[in-house]
Amino acid sequence: ASRSPSGAPLLTPSQSLDGAGGRRSGYITIGYRGSYTIGREAQADAKFRRVARITVCGKTALAKEVFGETLNESRDPDRPPERYTARYYLKFNFLEQAFDRLSEAGFRMAACSSTGTCAFGPEQGGPADDKIWTSYTEYVFCRD
Repeated sequence: ASRSPSGAPLLTPSQSLDGAGGRRSGYITIGYRGSYTIGREAQADAKFRRVARITVCGKTALAKEVFGETLNESRDPDRPPERYTARYYLKFNFLEQAFDRLSEAGFRMAACSSTGTCAFGPEQGGPADDKIWTSYTEYVFCRD
């Protein structure tokens, strides 16, 4: 088995830590910030911007199992497998892709939370008739 620079064993996506060959239960939270512009009188043509970064929170071993090489660990390298982190993010920007990987690994959505705020409007020097809104959304997935 290969090891990280700290000496901890590296896990492949198909490995688990319980030694019995079964999958570990646990939670993974997916989060992202978004923004959108709504024109005069909340027109139906709201303009959404792409998701800039999808963050991952959970035990390191579970995150590596589900996301493998698409997990960017640069903000929290060499994290022990049984420790939690909220500093990982994905190398892709498609929520559907993250949801598919979680589903394929046996996770189900347990909760969702979202918040939004008007960040920039005409009174703050923004576009004449538009208001720019920002949001933060989290999806909690669990596997029993």
